[in-house]
Amino acid sequence: MTENPEQYPNPQQDDAYAARSFPPPPAHQPSAAWPPPAPAAPADHVTSRRAKRPIALLAAVAIIAAVVGGGSAALAESLMDNGSNGANPAGTVSGTTVSQSSKGTVSGVAQAVSPSIVEVKATSTAGQSTGAGVIVTAAGEIVTNNHVISGADTVKVSLSDGKTYTAKVVGTDPGKDLALIKVQGASGLKPASLGDSSNVAVGDQVVAIGSPEGLTGTVTSGIISALNRDVTVAKEEGQGQSQGQGQDGQGQGYGQQGGGDGNWPFQFGGRQFNGDTGNSTTTYKALQTDASLNPGNSGGALINMDGEIIGINSAMYSASSQSSDSSSDAGSVGLGFAIPINTVKADLAHLRAGGSNSN
Repeated sequence: MTENPEQYPNPQQDDAYAARSFPPPPAHQPSAAWPPPAPAAPADHVTSRRAKRPIALLAAVAIIAAVVGGGSAALAESLMDNGSNGANPAGTVSGTTVSQSSKGTVSGVAQAVSPSIVEVKATSTAGQSTGAGVIVTAAGEIVTNNHVISGADTVKVSLSDGKTYTAKVVGTDPGKDLALIKVQGASGLKPASLGDSSNVAVGDQVVAIGSPEGLTGTVTSGIISALNRDVTVAKEEGQGQSQGQGQDGQGQGYGQQGGGDGNWPFQFGGRQFNGDTGNSTTTYKALQTDASLNPGNSGGALINMDGEIIGINSAMYSASSQSSDSSSDAGSVGLGFAIPINTVKADLAHLRAGGSNSN
């Protein structure tokens, strides 16, 4: 078959042929449907930008963490401040010297309050009585029980540091079994912090400090067993008489005062303990505690766990020994009583004015 040269034109044909074979170009260049892509950045520039992104992210996270952390720290500090409003800058509980770290412990209370508790020895022609007392002013005013110093010719006070002073009786109130004495020649003593006995509740932990059997500064602990117990004691000096062997209980006065053999008679629940209270008696509302109270605790402190005095120990019961009249042969059975501190505070002005001056 012979090819027709007209069928396959020669590419080198003239312009007329080209114009005949292909359509003419458009009058205007068509516009692009989208912007052309940006030229690719150099490889090293891309790497630099990618490296900077995590660094910037980390910096932002650090700033946010700092802000949140600072706010949390401020909040924690605020909560801590609100929870320690009772503390002064020295880190102690307000109104006492109980440190924050020791607050609520028997040892912390004992360490803080012991310097404010004294031993009281009263001597008369009948013998000697040993009890305790609570310092209420730096000038040396001390609250104790009336039955501790009743009828005494001389009164001696021993501080927790061993120093001994003579004291005079300022005033007595046999109706409340309270007395106020003042040491002579002493100053700068550490007064106790007096609490509020109206806030005391059954089950509250307490600490007792006194001089049982003449052992100065003895510390015991327990709880408040009951409130508003009616305790009856003799009002007049030398009125109560011990029943001797076979008596129901042991008093707290240690020596010969108040009953003749160291036992201070009282009545509770219709029964008499430590002897006969006599015909002239007085009854007061007392706090009941199971903290161990023994002869010599009279006039000592009953203390809450904030180191505040909530009562003055005044009477206790213990099973008697059938073999001996000595008070050392019988101990506490967890039935003790204390005069509420609010009663004491209400009576202080009366005592400072001389009280009944029955002595």
